[in-house]
Amino acid sequence: MCLGVPGQIVSITESVEGLRMGRVSFAGLIKEVCLAYLPEAGVGDYVIVHVGFAISRVAEAEAREVFAYLDRMGELAELTLPQPE
Repeated sequence: MCLGVPGQIVSITESVEGLRMGRVSFAGLIKEVCLAYLPEAGVGDYVIVHVGFAISRVAEAEAREVFAYLDRMGELAELTLPQPE
C-alpha cells in the first residue's frame, strides 16, 4: 500500500540543477520535498507527498482531517521526533 501524507509548503527554492524544491511542514516536522510535478504549487499550499515528491495539491481542511485520522491511529508520533540539525 502506498501512503501519501499531507504537508504545507513553507518555502520554495530552485536547486543548482534547476529542480524546484520546497520545505514542507508535516505537523511541525520540516522535510525537503521535490515540487517538480506541481509547478502551480506555492508557499502556503497543502500538498500530498509520497516518497519525497509532492504529487497533488489538497485543501487545508482535507489535510487537517487526514492529520486527525493519523493522530487517532497513533501514527503521528514519528513526525514529532526531534530531527538532527
